Amino acid sequence: MEGPQFSTLAESRMYREVWGADVIGMTNMPEAKLAREAELCYASVAMITDYDSWHPDHGEVDVTKIIATLTGNADKARGLISHLPGLLTDTRDPCPHGCDRALEFALMTAPEKRDPALLAKLDAVAARVLG
Repeated sequence: MEGPQFSTLAESRMYREVWGADVIGMTNMPEAKLAREAELCYASVAMITDYDSWHPDHGEVDVTKIIATLTGNADKARGLISHLPGLLTDTRDPCPHGCDRALEFALMTAPEKRDPALLAKLDAVAARVLG
C-alpha cells in the first residue's frame, strides 16, 4: 500500500481474508526490491501501530493513538538496533536464499555488446557480476 493512508474496511478485509496478509506495510516493497538488486539480504521489522479498520473490538483508527504507539515503537527500534553490532561479523556466509547471487544472470547482453557508459553506472551495485 502507498502511504500514508488508512485502509477502508473493504480493503482491510481483502488484505486479511482474500490475500491472507497478517501485516499491511506501506514501504516494504521498494526497500525489498532495492536490497535484492544490491544483492543484500532483507528483513522487515514490523512494528504495529494500529489494527486498521478490520478489528471488531477496536474503534476507528485514531491518529493521536497511532503517534503514541509510534513513539513507543521508536524506543523499541533503538533497543533493537543497539544489539545489531554484536550480531554482525567480518565474514559472510553464502545466503541460503540466494540474495548474494541475485544478479548472477541479470545481465544477459553479451560482454562485447555492453555499453561501457552504462556499465559504469551499474558498477556500484553490480560490480561482482560485471567482472
